[in-house]
Amino acid sequence: MYEKRVTILVGHFGSGKTEVALNGALDLSEKGRRVTLVDLDVVKPYFRSRSARALLKKVGVDLLVPHGDNIFGDLPIIVPEIRGALRDGNRRVVMDVGGDDTGARVLGSLSDVMPVTDTDCLLVLNFRRPFTPTVVDAVAMIRQIYAVSRLPVTGIVSNTHLMDETTPEVVLEGYRMALETAEAAGIPVVAVTVEEGLANRLERGGITCPVVPLRRIVRPPFERRTPEQRATGPLFVLN
Repeated sequence: MYEKRVTILVGHFGSGKTEVALNGALDLSEKGRRVTLVDLDVVKPYFRSRSARALLKKVGVDLLVPHGDNIFGDLPIIVPEIRGALRDGNRRVVMDVGGDDTGARVLGSLSDVMPVTDTDCLLVLNFRRPFTPTVVDAVAMIRQIYAVSRLPVTGIVSNTHLMDETTPEVVLEGYRMALETAEAAGIPVVAVTVEEGLANRLERGGITCPVVPLRRIVRPPFERRTPEQRATGPLFVLN
């Protein structure tokens, strides 16, 4: 899933895109890569990669976000360091980008420094959320992203879930819908992501792509806080 130097993860609110981005950046860092995680999600005020900045710093992942008073802003602020990271051929870059027009426009503004041949743009899909409840909606989103950003979606990450109420059946249903979307859009399903506690219960016989267990890193502010959790910004972050 992270085969190219730059991996862009796009998806609507509730898709789980931020968890996928965080897990990917941490995994690359553990493998000895120099990693920059770029938080360009200007849509969601609660689930953002920047909320795990202390954890990322601890393991050596550089996090690029708007500075100072703008760190939790909802404006498409582009920090200058992003361009340097995209130009650095020895650095892996993971980008967490919102899935609406605003997020696509942000990508479009970086087109002059994007290494297109060494970039994957992956759509994270959760068919149990209102923005992409059907295959038709998911295909429309793929076309919308390209129309605004001029950057093609190169693959799909199937991440259908209901948070703590997710079952193997929910995951497999989402995978089947992701396959339909992939066929309609002419792109592959590159991975099925599932919370690590559920991964061993998932029947993988019918899944033809990698199954990637996810550690749950960010939690919404309405969940109960445990002694192992620490508040950073608007989110609780697991250390």
